[in-house]
Amino acid sequence: MKKLRMISRIFLLICLTAVFTANAQLNLSEKIPVDSKVKIGKLSNGLTYYIRQNAKPEKKVELRLVVNAGSILEDNDQLGLAHFTEHMAFNGTKNFKKNELVNFLQSIGVDFGADLNAYTGFDETVYILPIPLSDPNNFTKGLQILQDWAGGVSFEGKQIDDERGIILEESRLGKGAEDRMFRKIYPKQYAGSKYAQRLPIGKDSLLKTFKHSAIKRFYADWYRPNLMAVMVVGDIDVSATEKLIQQYFGGLKNPANPRPRTFATVPARTQHDGIVVTDKEATNFTVELNYSTVKTQPELTIGDYRKSSIVKSLFTSMLNQRMNELAQSSNPPFSFAGGNFGSYARGHEAFNGFAVPGPKGPDTALLAMLTEIERIKKFGFTQSELERAKKQQLASIERSYNNRDKTESSVLVEEYIRNFLQQEPIPGIETEFNYKNSLMPGVQLAEVNALANELKKNEKLFVSVQGPEKSNFTLPNKDKLIASIQTAANSPLKAYEEKAIASSLLEKTPAAGQLVSEKKNDALDITELIYSNGTRVIIKNTNFKQDEIILTGFKKGGINGYGINDKQSAAYATAAIQQMGIGAFSPVDLRKFLSGKIANASVGLNALSTRVSGNSSIKDMETMFQLMYLNFTQIRKDESLFNSWKEKTKSQIQFLMSDPTTAFIDTVYKVMYGDNPLAPSAVPTAADFDQINLNRAMEIFKEQTNDASDYTFIMVGNVDVNTVKPLLATYIGGLPSKGTKGAFKDNGVRILPGQKDLKFYKGKEPKSFIFNVYSGNIAYSESLALHTEMLSEILNIKIIEELREKIGGIYGGGINGSVSKYPYEGYTMALQLPCGPENVDKLTTAANAEIEKIKQQGPEQKDLDKVKKSLLEKYAVNSKDNRYWSNVLQGIYFSENDPERVLNYTKIVNEVSIEDIRKAAGLVLNNSNIIHAVLYPEK
Repeated sequence: MKKLRMISRIFLLICLTAVFTANAQLNLSEKIPVDSKVKIGKLSNGLTYYIRQNAKPEKKVELRLVVNAGSILEDNDQLGLAHFTEHMAFNGTKNFKKNELVNFLQSIGVDFGADLNAYTGFDETVYILPIPLSDPNNFTKGLQILQDWAGGVSFEGKQIDDERGIILEESRLGKGAEDRMFRKIYPKQYAGSKYAQRLPIGKDSLLKTFKHSAIKRFYADWYRPNLMAVMVVGDIDVSATEKLIQQYFGGLKNPANPRPRTFATVPARTQHDGIVVTDKEATNFTVELNYSTVKTQPELTIGDYRKSSIVKSLFTSMLNQRMNELAQSSNPPFSFAGGNFGSYARGHEAFNGFAVPGPKGPDTALLAMLTEIERIKKFGFTQSELERAKKQQLASIERSYNNRDKTESSVLVEEYIRNFLQQEPIPGIETEFNYKNSLMPGVQLAEVNALANELKKNEKLFVSVQGPEKSNFTLPNKDKLIASIQTAANSPLKAYEEKAIASSLLEKTPAAGQLVSEKKNDALDITELIYSNGTRVIIKNTNFKQDEIILTGFKKGGINGYGINDKQSAAYATAAIQQMGIGAFSPVDLRKFLSGKIANASVGLNALSTRVSGNSSIKDMETMFQLMYLNFTQIRKDESLFNSWKEKTKSQIQFLMSDPTTAFIDTVYKVMYGDNPLAPSAVPTAADFDQINLNRAMEIFKEQTNDASDYTFIMVGNVDVNTVKPLLATYIGGLPSKGTKGAFKDNGVRILPGQKDLKFYKGKEPKSFIFNVYSGNIAYSESLALHTEMLSEILNIKIIEELREKIGGIYGGGINGSVSKYPYEGYTMALQLPCGPENVDKLTTAANAEIEKIKQQGPEQKDLDKVKKSLLEKYAVNSKDNRYWSNVLQGIYFSENDPERVLNYTKIVNEVSIEDIRKAAGLVLNNSNIIHAVLYPEK
């Protein structure tokens, strides 16, 4: 084994030496090439196209229409109409009348919202259309849809007026404390710029009253081929696709006198500024600081790439590690903090810092953030910090390179969108891997530290604080915020000091256990190993990703076995342990140790089991196992870190009940469970954390992890059974064992039977929320579980058709549910409909009518067929995914699911009948146990 590793390392060294030698003399002024795998062209009308053949996933293609126009281009009578135009693309086009487009896409397995979607930003509008290629005709239909969006939207008057309600419901969803505070801060943050006046959602008053001609004018002005790109990435033929693009989009014409596509600017700030905004419904404090915005240039040369994609990212990575270290200290100034370079404004950039204050309040958080930035300005980073950041970047790009032939089309197409809109380079992963491995070693600490000088050039800051009206501390005013900037600049500082950490995770290697049984399951293509300590390992070797290992594990038991006195100690045992570290490592030290490694593993308790979760690259697989072993055997006690985490968490959750929807859901849960003290809590309280006994929490965790017998571990990925056996024998076979069996525990918690109506009044905004919960006991079967899943999806189709498109009473919402086998056989279905108060009764009646119809008559065949197609298309993709198989195998070994149902999934889905769904609806939507709860605004 060691000899094989040595040969592998020598081979890797030779390869990397070749890479470095070949690129040692990179010409930094040379232009960054475009990946040869992507075909980029331009039609005579100016439309740009990107085509890339990519077979991950198979028989699927990702289509995008990208319009280089968004809300920034709206006229004063068009505020919100860039976004409204996006909606109208789904409401009737040249070749698809209203609903026909969505109906067709659903019929081929594309889900509205989840798959089919679009978004509008300040500077762009992007239409997202994934198309399954199980029928080759789907591809040309998809291109026809893109063609219609690009030049054939109907804008019928009735459809425009009907859509107003849906758009206003989308606007309503965003209203609340966060939105109210944002709308006070954002105009000052972008003062003097058009960006301050063009939020994509627009203004409700205009959305209700705009003339039809205004939205048609926006479409005519800006939806033109010389501002568009069509992107096709998937399991297609490039040459044939290029001809189809010419056929479908070559006839689009630009206006005779096109309006110039202008770009808004953001003026540099000339003085410090600040604002403090509070709201009685706010749930947390946040602090943000923004340096003055500067204009940026696209990355065109290798030198540009080195400066931005390497040097600047190293600077940001190290700064955020510093902030994380402060947040995870025993006396943290904030709960979380970080920084980045970015801006809402295209072509502009600013350094931004943000923090979530802890118990000491926003003053302390702001001063600590400013002080750490000052420390970096004065002293820079250390060589050790730089080396760790380099290792991490190189490890990340290496994994992407190793998986280069398994990259999903949806990932690639996002890169091409950024290339078209922002000129982000797309040299391809092979070239980028070479660049990073060639350029990274030459990056010096001095030049990374020099980036802090850029901050000194743009030191006119805008500082904002937002949060609840009432708190335990006195809030600063604008003058005090600005004064903090000078206080930090003048504070006496010491350079950051590195602390020595252990050089290995384990002090000694565990004594290996014995392999006592090995058998192969050819049907599932898995190998099952049994070790002498009673552990079982299931291995499924796949080639879905070249460099991915997924590790999961479980033992039946969990926190349901603990009574009311242990409730909080058991519930938060996992979180508490994770805050204190493992072995000789605090969380900060562990993060430093793992720099350059792609490996993680954790162990946690839930209601019914203890769970193992991990993943790694192939070369770091042993590190993953060592981390897992430490979680089982060497949890670490650090009372100061535990108390720090507890107080930070209490400060973050103390205002949660100020939010109307949160308070509503909390009340519904209490009513549902009759205030049962063992029932799950919808919203944690500060008192919950005061009830955690650290010693007891650690004891509970150890009770669930100190006996490995009857644990099942599942490995899925590019893993060879014979190669991994020594690691399994050591780190799984070597776990301590006492021979006890795991078992499910039913603690008796149930939703109370009967029918209940609840009205809850809270909130300034005219917002309501309908929340119906159906529940009860039921005989479990995997068939019923599938039928219930399909029932939910069928009802969601009807909710879109009736409640959204016909009534116009919702933007989003739906029903979901499941049938459970453990700890008792039962079902839960939940209907959620955010809406306006004036529509509560109408929507409740409409939803109930759809539910009753499906209980009495079953679904329409066309809707059942849509759901079948959707499930089968998802299965075709998921069956080539490691995490999917990890979940499937957990179901087989944890819940005793029938493996034949996985192997015959297509046949089983196709055999589901209208009567099957009707019967399922009668069982899980029978109204015998239902809570009908509605949130209303304050009277």
